Amino acid sequence: MSAADLVILESDHRRFTAVLDRVRQDANARLAFLLDRNGQQLARSGNLDGMDPTSLASLAAGSVAATDGLAKLVGENEFSVLFHEGRRDNLHINMVGGTAILVILFDERSSLGLVRLRVQQVGPELTSLVDGVVERSANSSVLATEDLAEITDEDIDALFG
Repeated sequence: MSAADLVILESDHRRFTAVLDRVRQDANARLAFLLDRNGQQLARSGNLDGMDPTSLASLAAGSVAATDGLAKLVGENEFSVLFHEGRRDNLHINMVGGTAILVILFDERSSLGLVRLRVQQVGPELTSLVDGVVERSANSSVLATEDLAEITDEDIDALFG
């Protein structure tokens, strides 16, 4: 299933946000961001402080895609964790269930070890949530197609007429 086909309900978003809030606080990070592989934001916790969330999401997804190419080039299936270190801020990027990307932005108030530990702790829960959305989305797209097959031209005319 393509990440573009995911159906995120409000309850899914609340659960994602709760996990992101927890990992951000426990890791003492500035921002926790969950996106699909296409770079669409699924949920976030923390303040972006003037950053463009669309750019952050699409560039992080692009970084993961480029790294997937590097992994295949050297004979690996994937590199599931990426780390970018800056003078002030650092990015920890982690694959979640093959469908989502977890981005953690942190500064000197935290450490790579603490961030990795906290991400590992929430990893199974986040993977389970993402997998549940993927499974439900796959089933609901079949139902939506069946529902559309029952709509007649008369139904459409009545709706817009």
